[in-house]
Amino acid sequence: MSLVVGHYGLSVSTIEEIGEADGWRCWLCDEPVDPTMSVNDPRGASIDARSTRKKAKKKARSLPERLAHRDCNTGKGNTEAVVQWPEHLFVVDPAVIIQSAERLATKGGREAMARCPTSEDANLAGAWLVDRVSRLEPGVQFAFRVEPAGGQFLLVLSA
Repeated sequence: MSLVVGHYGLSVSTIEEIGEADGWRCWLCDEPVDPTMSVNDPRGASIDARSTRKKAKKKARSLPERLAHRDCNTGKGNTEAVVQWPEHLFVVDPAVIIQSAERLATKGGREAMARCPTSEDANLAGAWLVDRVSRLEPGVQFAFRVEPAGGQFLLVLSA
């Protein structure tokens, strides 16, 4: 594994190594990244270090570098990333996915992630969520549970 010293003194892997580790999928939009596309193309591969310099100094655990489309990474800029819940899922009061996944990866336990009008909606959202957070935090075993809650269904994620 070849490493290069990055702009802030952090070790940086190559795009090929990170692409292979992330299965050539953008960690932000979850769409495929074409490894043959130019890094200057908006849909080309880029590396997102997932943290700003200020935040990197504060955090004891270093956040992994992730593969992103150039446009997704540029659009995110030097701010906290947001992974959107897909529009086809019917969720109410959805939790912030990245921060919830990071908390569960660090501390374990469980978190309420959303409310859904039907158990079928909650199960569809739960299956999607476990798949998505498993790729955000590959070393963690996630599971979901659906709990009835006052005429709606609560989607609970656990690690």
